[in-house]
Parts: sequence; C-alpha cells; structure tokens
Amino acid sequence: MFKKIKRILAWIGIILLAGMYGATLVFALLDSAWARGWLRASLAMTLIVPVLLYAYIFIYKLLKKDPEDL
Repeated sequence: MFKKIKRILAWIGIILLAGMYGATLVFALLDSAWARGWLRASLAMTLIVPVLLYAYIFIYKLLKKDPEDL
C-alpha cells in the first residue's frame, strides 16, 4: 500500500514541478511587474514542493512504523 501512495505522490510531484518549470520559463520571458512576482513565487514553489512531498513520505513512514518500509 505504501509503495502505491509513494508512486502517486511521485507522479504528482513530477507534474507539479514540470508545470512550475514551464511557468518559471514563461514568467522569466515576460517583462512586467506582475511577472516578476509570479517568477519569484514559481521559483520558491520549485523548492518547497519536493521538500513537502519528502516530509509527507517521511512522516508517513514514522507513523506507520512498518519495519519493511524503514
């Protein structure tokens, strides 16, 4: 069960990161005040999303306490 959840979270992370990379590229090419703000937000989320996904998986493992998953 954990492997299925881990795989789903990995795909969600891949899709989110790909979308954010694309958005970052678009915002970097646009020249307006709002685009700079969205560029900063996109760069921040590019770092935050993988960390949050890793933290979720780590906490899930700790709460589950199944020796084969650790």
